[in-house]
Amino acid sequence: MAGTPTGFDFTIRGTQVVIRHHGRLATTLRGTAAVAFLADIERRDPQQVMARATGNYKRGNER
Repeated sequence: MAGTPTGFDFTIRGTQVVIRHHGRLATTLRGTAAVAFLADIERRDPQQVMARATGNYKRGNER
């Protein structure tokens, strides 16, 4: 499917979640944001959840 996010992965470091995009650091989640992220990963498409967590997702103005 065109427009589907790819290239994201994450690691858990203690109480932090580190999200990388194509091997480069995209963001680090801590506290309640990290807990909510891990819950969302279980229920939804992990690539989409990571894209939204980093702000790297289609905003509706692309053609």
